[in-house]
Amino acid sequence: MSGTMFVLDEVTKVYAGRPALGPLTLTVPTGRTTALIGPSGCGKSTLLRLLIGLIKPDAGTITFDGTPVTPHTNHAVRLRTGYVIQDGGLFPHMTARGNVTLMARHLGWDRARIDSRVAELTELTRFPVDGLDRYPQHLSGGQRQRVGLMRALMLNPDALLLDEPLGALDPLVRADLQTELRDIFQSLGKTVVVVTHDLGEATFFADRVVLLRDGQIVQQGRPAELWYRPVDPFVTRFVQAQRGPAIPAEV
Repeated sequence: MSGTMFVLDEVTKVYAGRPALGPLTLTVPTGRTTALIGPSGCGKSTLLRLLIGLIKPDAGTITFDGTPVTPHTNHAVRLRTGYVIQDGGLFPHMTARGNVTLMARHLGWDRARIDSRVAELTELTRFPVDGLDRYPQHLSGGQRQRVGLMRALMLNPDALLLDEPLGALDPLVRADLQTELRDIFQSLGKTVVVVTHDLGEATFFADRVVLLRDGQIVQQGRPAELWYRPVDPFVTRFVQAQRGPAIPAEV
């Protein structure tokens, strides 16, 4: 699979008179995993919300699979884009099954189709079937994250956006889920954009890393390029500040 899923052209977002992002130009390739990394407040989550149309840019344009992302197209874009936030972002008054199937029920899927898709997703995410009828407060952090992932994948979207999906988990659970998520990304072959502050995690997941600082792209490319060919001192400091990530092979 080749091509471009998202294109941002001179995009700017301003909050309270201060630029939070941009002007920024970026392309996200189809069928690949792209990691957005950088220190807190650099614009990673803002960029992700712009991609899915949760917020609109103050300047510039965004396209999704060739379609401009505008208030008129947001609904169609969201139906083709799964979105996962930290700790799953589940509705507490719904069971795991209710959370996963929410949009499918809203769209009028029949019971057999819903049940078939839920069965596929529980196997894919290794979620215990007996957990589907539990409420989020009765699930572990890792289980809640799996439910959030199943919900995002329910409609079989073309793109999957994840905002610090493992940030709230303890190290052992996080390590297990990192491996499972990478395997899922590779098996599905979808366009994935994942936000993380951890370069080791980005290296583990992604074909391509985009390092942000103060709303601007500092460097992008294969993870090893940030390690071995930093473009400025900030990239070097950011890499050296990481603790214990796996060093990628030099390219």
